[in-house]
Amino acid sequence: MMMPAGTEYKCKKCGCVSAANESSNTVFKTEIQERDVIVLEGDIEEGLPKTDVMCPECRNRTAYWWLRQLRSADESETRFFKCTKCAFTWREYD
Repeated sequence: MMMPAGTEYKCKKCGCVSAANESSNTVFKTEIQERDVIVLEGDIEEGLPKTDVMCPECRNRTAYWWLRQLRSADESETRFFKCTKCAFTWREYD
């Protein structure tokens, strides 16, 4: 996307520079790419990453983990863990 830079237009991505023509009508266009969001609920562990963390219940050292935004957007996400052995679920507090 070309952005005004003094008397020229400059691409923020590649640095390409183009002269500004005052007599032309310049239209700025922004494209937003949509992303698919997959929500895993219930007992679905397929696709969840695993990490090395100790389960507080059975002392197993492997758990699935995921992030959820529980509070307002300006606060950090909460990390949840689910033990691969006993299925105990807990959260990490910062």
